[in-house]
Amino acid sequence: MNDTRSKGRRSRRRGATGADSSASFAQRPFTKLKQTYQPVAVASEDQLEAIHQASLRVLSETGIRVLLAEARRIMREAGAEVDESTEQVRFDPDLIMEKIATVPSEFTLHARNPEHSVVLGGDNVVFDMMASAPNCSDIDRGRRTGNQEDYRNFLRLAQMHNILHVLGGYPVEPVDVHASIRHLDCIYDYITLTDKAYCVYSLGEDRIADALEMTRIAHGLTMEQLREKTCLFSIINTNSPLQLDIPMMQGVIDLARMKQAVVITPFTLSGAMAPVTIAGALVLQNAEALAGIAFSQMVNTGAPAMYGGFTSNVDMKSGSPAFGTPEYMKAQHVGGQLARKYSIPYRSSNVCAANTIDAQAAFESVFSLWGAINGGANMLMHGAGWLEGGLCCSYEKTILDIDLLQMVAEFLRPLDTSEDELALDAIGEVGPAGHFFGTAHTQARYRDAFYAPVLSDWRNFESWKEAGEPIAIQRANAVWKQRLAAYQAPSLDSAIREELDAFMAKRKAEGGAATDF
Repeated sequence: MNDTRSKGRRSRRRGATGADSSASFAQRPFTKLKQTYQPVAVASEDQLEAIHQASLRVLSETGIRVLLAEARRIMREAGAEVDESTEQVRFDPDLIMEKIATVPSEFTLHARNPEHSVVLGGDNVVFDMMASAPNCSDIDRGRRTGNQEDYRNFLRLAQMHNILHVLGGYPVEPVDVHASIRHLDCIYDYITLTDKAYCVYSLGEDRIADALEMTRIAHGLTMEQLREKTCLFSIINTNSPLQLDIPMMQGVIDLARMKQAVVITPFTLSGAMAPVTIAGALVLQNAEALAGIAFSQMVNTGAPAMYGGFTSNVDMKSGSPAFGTPEYMKAQHVGGQLARKYSIPYRSSNVCAANTIDAQAAFESVFSLWGAINGGANMLMHGAGWLEGGLCCSYEKTILDIDLLQMVAEFLRPLDTSEDELALDAIGEVGPAGHFFGTAHTQARYRDAFYAPVLSDWRNFESWKEAGEPIAIQRANAVWKQRLAAYQAPSLDSAIREELDAFMAKRKAEGGAATDF
């Protein structure tokens, strides 16, 4: 990103990406990234098989508690052993393997703007905005409880930056909107402030039904057409250890029946909700993930699903989650190996435990990013904004992470060894003891560059002192304000907006969704 490009070049970039509100600053067009390097195998084939077999033993011998009666019924009819007195369900290993074999290895997640649709699975890489923080912060106003104004601002930033492909959920929870209608306002903002694909929350039948209807309207589809076109997803967290709760299982049922995607993600923190060893925590993660994914196929064979990895360790003195650690990176890599073993798309995250924008925030986020990329993640959740172990979405951290994601995207660009890129003519032109600053070869690429980090300060010490010694968090603060001031809402057909408005008014008059789960 470089804010000093000419207006003429900015306008040409807008044309390259369609309806794009990012024309006020230079960036690469919305690009569907590919994993250009082989994922790193941390576990040997024997070690991977040991985790796999141990997971199947957990599901067949210990089982998993399933709180939703309808889910237990579906599992029983599929061949699982159900003990109604304890709500415990056990699965034969062959049943698990039979069901997960029907999960699509790739699927398209359709956005309202077709140019922003993405493919998940295979060698595809998708970056999501942060989700689900109860608080937000910036260095001007400090830390505060989530609210609608900040929620909308984060959506605007997500829309503007092409490196953020998908909205992974509510960047910050707008608690100033009543819980019964909050989902209506939040999904309405998804649709009207952005044109990217999004995540909805599995918090009861009413909310999922409303999300499906609003998404149907936004895409101009019938409900039958929506059933054949994946336009949203939901993160389904298991209640570790070994429990599947009611709203999450209801979400799997409602979404899988409509062939909308579910991302089954155990929240397995070693030493807390999982064994203290990484191998043991991965056994538990894998068992819970396989149970949830297999269940989605019991509901509807061929429904899109993803394997979510979120295993990390905790600080044993405080009990707080630790992220961006060596243990977290190992779990990311092995989680990816397991997902590939089953040919299921893989989700990981860009996370840290830092409380402010400092060296800890940077190195833990970089560790998380490399663990995800080298682990073969197809979807990177919480790509921009995450602070405090997920308790805060930061404006400045959003800009820092956008810079990091753009660096990763550049790293993923394949090496070009065409004759022009080998630069033999430029080398011959400069000859011994010259420089390449002014050559046509250099200038053409400088002028056409779409990417330059906004937070890296590459001036010498004297010019940095003269500028007032700005540090990264101060530069990020200026950048997010400049970006928000330049936001332009994407276009939305007036008939679609009218239908959305009518649906919103109707559901709010009815009282919205129940708030007791």
